[in-house]
Formats: sequence, C-alpha cells, structure tokens
Amino acid sequence: MTARRRTVATLLVAGLLALTACTGGSPSGGSTTDAGYQSQDGSFTSWPAGDRQGPVAVAGTDYEGATQDTADWLGDVVVLNTWYAACPPCREEAPDLVDLANEYADQGLHVLGINGVDDAGAAESFQRTFDVPYPSIDDRDKAAVAALQGVVPIQATPTTVVLDREGRVFARIVGMAEGSTLRALVEEALAEDAA
Repeated sequence: MTARRRTVATLLVAGLLALTACTGGSPSGGSTTDAGYQSQDGSFTSWPAGDRQGPVAVAGTDYEGATQDTADWLGDVVVLNTWYAACPPCREEAPDLVDLANEYADQGLHVLGINGVDDAGAAESFQRTFDVPYPSIDDRDKAAVAALQGVVPIQATPTTVVLDREGRVFARIVGMAEGSTLRALVEEALAEDAA
C-alpha cells in the first residue's frame, strides 16, 4: 500500500471513530446523556402554568470551586444548559447563551451551565473562548442531570431547560438552542411572571 493510500485509510478510520464518539457510541443509535452530543432538531416544548412540573433544584460546584444552587434563585427565571467543550452544537449556541445572559441579567435571569464530561481545564478554556459570564457546574457525577431527569428528561447534549420564577419547568429545547427561539421563551417567562 502506498503512503498516500495509508494516509487516506488512516483518515477514514479516524473519521469513523469520531462519528462513533459523537453519537454516543451506541450501536442502536439510542440517546445517551453526555456520552456524546446527539444531533437533535432544536425542537422545544413549553408548558402552561397549570401543567408545569417542579420545582426543580439543581446544585453543584462550579469550575471556580463555588457552590451554585438554583434554589437560591427562586423568584427569578433560570436557564439550564447541558454542554461540553468538544460538542459542535454546544459551541454554536454558546454566543447566543452569552448574549442572553448579558442582556437579561438585570431583568431577573440566571444562566447555569451543566457539564457532565469535561475536567476543569477543558471547561475553563471553553468559557474563556466564548467569554461566558455565567457559571457552569462540574456534573461528572451526574447529580444535576439526575435532579432534572425525574421532572424533564434530558435526552441529548445540548439540552436547554427554562425554569419559571417558582423553579418549575417552563420549557425545554432538545438539541441546539436557536437564539431567537430561546430569547422568545425567556422573554415569555419573564413577562408572565412580571404580570
């Protein structure tokens, strides 16, 4: 085999391995939380006030060593976002989450990242790259995702969950959160509770 063919064969094998990693490595194609991003369509579900589940309490330690707890933010709207640094849709949605956090912080919005994959080095590098102003908790023990699973299933990474001011699940986006969709959901949650 020529050197060029060996290089092409090596690249093909590496590509196949990368695809397997991105789909969670499940032969059946099933969704596995945080085992690799699942390319979902970004569809969302929102619930009327009388049908909302919760309250949800998510707590953990962020990458700076501080405790973060959504119970401390009752009375405000909270956006929870599962992510990890090597996830392409997570990287694509990051600027919209940063803009949202910066723009609505004074109106009672908190954003909290949930990272079940990365060590501090990878997570902090991602946060510096995208100038992320909000904390992310290290959820490699899966405690934060477990707190959500009983109320709102986390079927893919990324998944974004909006909590109303009472800590109940207002909406969920499975897959990459499109900026205008997320903004509309947050504005609706803020307006509803301000009325």
